[in-house]
Amino acid sequence: MKEKNILVIGAGSIGERHIRNLWQQGFHNIIVYRQRNAAFRDIADAKVTVITEWDALLALDIFAAIICTPTSQHLPQVYSCLQNGWHVLVEKPLSHLLFNTESFLSLIKEKNTLLQVGYMLRYHPLLQKVKELINTETYGKLINTQTYWGEYLPNWHPWEDYKDSYAAKVELGGGPALTLSHDIDIANWLSGADIKLVQSLKNYASSLEVETESLFDLNIAYENKSTAHVHANFCQRAAQRWYKIILDEAVIDIDYYASTLTINDGKNIKKEVIEGFDRNSLFIAQQEDFFDRINVNEHYEFSKQQLINAYNITKICTHE
Repeated sequence: MKEKNILVIGAGSIGERHIRNLWQQGFHNIIVYRQRNAAFRDIADAKVTVITEWDALLALDIFAAIICTPTSQHLPQVYSCLQNGWHVLVEKPLSHLLFNTESFLSLIKEKNTLLQVGYMLRYHPLLQKVKELINTETYGKLINTQTYWGEYLPNWHPWEDYKDSYAAKVELGGGPALTLSHDIDIANWLSGADIKLVQSLKNYASSLEVETESLFDLNIAYENKSTAHVHANFCQRAAQRWYKIILDEAVIDIDYYASTLTINDGKNIKKEVIEGFDRNSLFIAQQEDFFDRINVNEHYEFSKQQLINAYNITKICTHE
């Protein structure tokens, strides 16, 4: 598989990350599609072929595509890739607009392609441990999940004006609800149940010069009776990011930046620390899983789950 042509669409910071990771994992036939052949900021020693005309890609034997463009471009690019029979890993969120899932599912079935949405936080070892504890009911059933993610948008990419970034613009699919939708995905994933009820609140009080909300709060009720609260903002100067999972017999706390997990069952406290945790390992694990799933050749059911979850997240984030 590593000898096949892999297409990366878009070469901003996340596109360059995927390029570096592909190269380091042994994928050396990397094609990059971008609208202009500008200089890369940092792809280390990776060597790529840059294509600026979409039609030129059709003459190439492309195996899989990784889509790293602004959210507003995702849907048409995903559809075009699937039409060409290319497996697709698309950065989250899949869309800032509601879409017809059936048209994508029909295409996936016809072309026998895989579609995966890039919610790489599912590969975090601490969250994977929590998922296992929930599935095995080691501390009883899941009652409630709380997530908190607050950062400061101007600090994300210091080399660019935050006001010009896709995260600041409505038409490009920006705002913390969509841009930081990882935690909505985590809440859905940990629950493992269909969504029953959603309540959302968007806050526009920040002095940040953005077209979108700058703070987002969400309550979700699931069919298995568990609930979740998700908070995301990009107006908070002192960054915080944590998770609290309430089970029948214990409370689990994760400090994302400290890479710690604490389990308190009322009698004993267990603490786990990941020393020197590298966030990039999540992207590598996601890439590995993507290619492994292509090899398994059970594309339709997995792609269907990914599409439904992505649709639900878009619906939640765009609801006023």
